[in-house]
Amino acid sequence: MGILNVTPDSFSDGGRFDSVESAVDHGLRLIHEGADILDIGGESTRPGATPVSMEEELRRITPVIREIRAASPEIVLSLDTYKGAVAEIALKAGVDILNDVGAGMWDKGMRRVVENVNAGYIVMHSRGMPQTMQKNPEYDDAVAEVMAFLREQRANWAERGLNHERLAIDPGIGFGKSAAHNLELLKYAGSFSALGCPVVWGISRKSFLGKIFEVEEDRRDLATDVVHAWLRKRVPSGMVWRVHDVKRARHLADTGIPLERTPDFDQLLARMDDLK
Repeated sequence: MGILNVTPDSFSDGGRFDSVESAVDHGLRLIHEGADILDIGGESTRPGATPVSMEEELRRITPVIREIRAASPEIVLSLDTYKGAVAEIALKAGVDILNDVGAGMWDKGMRRVVENVNAGYIVMHSRGMPQTMQKNPEYDDAVAEVMAFLREQRANWAERGLNHERLAIDPGIGFGKSAAHNLELLKYAGSFSALGCPVVWGISRKSFLGKIFEVEEDRRDLATDVVHAWLRKRVPSGMVWRVHDVKRARHLADTGIPLERTPDFDQLLARMDDLK
């Protein structure tokens, strides 16, 4: 899943693709590099992000969705939004999947939309809204609590008629979780796959990578590769990697080998099992 942020303030690439032309060009580049899904977002939900209006979000994303859909009819398009009204309009513009960081709880209108369309739906676990989610997040047992939430979501959506072919789950790495919580979730990745839905892992370039591997921001792509390689060995199927650098992820997914194999990669991969 290639990330296309049409925003001025996303944590990694904010402002780089906030014109229609640059966003469409980048989206088509990600498709060419091997993205199976293109995830378009018009509002940053990084910790501390400022909300935007429905009108502004639609202004950013609608022309991009339409132009990419016209240029690449076969690509699966996902929309990263928690707003039901935005989702409804984007579906008409050509979106196939709704990627909801709020799991239908930040905007109850999303539930109505999902129940009345035939789109895919990604339910993510988060704790708190972007403005507060990273203020000392606490869990008695992060894996058990996130697992219970996603299991309940799966059951609730099944009761609403959403079969497992339309539903994916996301443990919400970095959304109301410390670096230690994120690592714990990764170590039990196979347990999430056992819920019977595709699992979306949003690891790419996130700040916890710097903390657990003690690497600078410019080496987070390398750290992302390390975690993807580690996951690939332990969870052979049913995963979706949500990434900024599709070319690197595609090569690693297909071959099991990083695009740039360096001594650093092997050292960090060897450390992964020892991290607590």
